Amino acid sequence: MTALARIAVLGAGSWGTAFAKVVADSGREVVLWARRPEVAAAVRERRENPDYLPGITLPDLVTATSNAAAALDGADAVVLAVPSQTLRSNLADWKPLLPRGATLVSLAKGVELGTLKRMSEVVREVAEVPEGQVAVVSGPNLAREIAAGEPTATVIACSDLARAEALQAATSNDYFRSYTNPDVVGCELGGAGKNVIALAVGIAAGMGLGDNSRASLITRGLAETARLGAELGADPLTFAGLAGLGDLVATCSSPLSRNRTFGEHLGRGETLAQAEAANHGQVAEGVKSCVSICELGERHGVELPIADAVRRVCHEGYSAREMAKELISRAPRSE
Repeated sequence: MTALARIAVLGAGSWGTAFAKVVADSGREVVLWARRPEVAAAVRERRENPDYLPGITLPDLVTATSNAAAALDGADAVVLAVPSQTLRSNLADWKPLLPRGATLVSLAKGVELGTLKRMSEVVREVAEVPEGQVAVVSGPNLAREIAAGEPTATVIACSDLARAEALQAATSNDYFRSYTNPDVVGCELGGAGKNVIALAVGIAAGMGLGDNSRASLITRGLAETARLGAELGADPLTFAGLAGLGDLVATCSSPLSRNRTFGEHLGRGETLAQAEAANHGQVAEGVKSCVSICELGERHGVELPIADAVRRVCHEGYSAREMAKELISRAPRSE
């Protein structure tokens, strides 16, 4: 696999923009695609994405466009930085423009509603590419901290080691460290599951519960995500690493986490609509993923009590107190 010289990042939200900065700071040319022309213009003219990362100066190696064909022209790798539930429709539009042989990289963390497919499976199906051409990025990667140059690490998962190592080289600088891992299934399930568990932790925080409750939810949440992963063929050790425990702790602990803060609103007794309004009209990924993850668990005979409790709060009108009572009163068993 030759070195990646030009990378297209499709999606100019906070994580897509931060990832573009990481790649540019690693010495690669980056084209950032933004749906809205005014966002692309701000990046080009002001070196800033004021809507998502105000105050962060973007490197000169980052340019931007609202023309997908221009963004994809000559790209060695294509980074897909759109929400999980819109990935399929967006990629279908971009498919005719994808450079032949380019590595396709998913930043989305979720399980698709209806099909119950992981994001790499959606990419492979829509783009009609082999498994080894698709990589995923997962880890404790809060966009604002990364954009500010705070040290962090991530996992690049791909069954093709050469592609993973090329991406590793293109995302390695003095504040961002990438590790490779062939376990795509485990990395994706860790990333999808942590959003749901972060909602549960946020709900507990909104109820005024303390560190013992949070630690219990994080630990047992990791256990149920790992159980599902093992059933789907993931390496259990993946869940002890950056894409598992690392991502879970960051997302459950930080006020920068959309899922954690969304859960806090629910824990204070607000409705889903009120929480969405407080979140500037954006729904946290875990609100949708909790449905597909629970269905995935049911399909494979894996019990996911925390994810199911979150699903009931989000979609069946359960209160936070009912959720807590249900979890604490489950039948005793061995850890």
